Amino acid sequence: QVQLVESGGGLVQPGGSLRLSCAASGIIFRISAMGWYRQAPGKQRELVATITSGSSTNYADSVKGRFTISRDNAKNTVYLQMNSLKPEDTAVYYCNTKRNSVAYWGQGTQVTVSS
Repeated sequence: QVQLVESGGGLVQPGGSLRLSCAASGIIFRISAMGWYRQAPGKQRELVATITSGSSTNYADSVKGRFTISRDNAKNTVYLQMNSLKPEDTAVYYCNTKRNSVAYWGQGTQVTVSS
């Protein structure tokens, strides 16, 4: 079955950096588009960034210039490099993909930006 396992979250001060990882299994990773979403307390889940099988990327306006999504097909892993973090980036971050038009989600990893 499809499994997405996120890691790399934690507590960081404003202006700091974190790199999230998502290890995928149960899909043909090299042909799969991947995405990162986040959900803050009391808010709806929102798109952060996506990457196609050809490594074309798309970002939410709120993270452009600060976050970078990338993939390593040899490791079946997608990354989210987050720089210049702000308190408003605090959320649970989820990895996402689709197989046969069905969406799959990881369990999420908490990112907290606070001094």
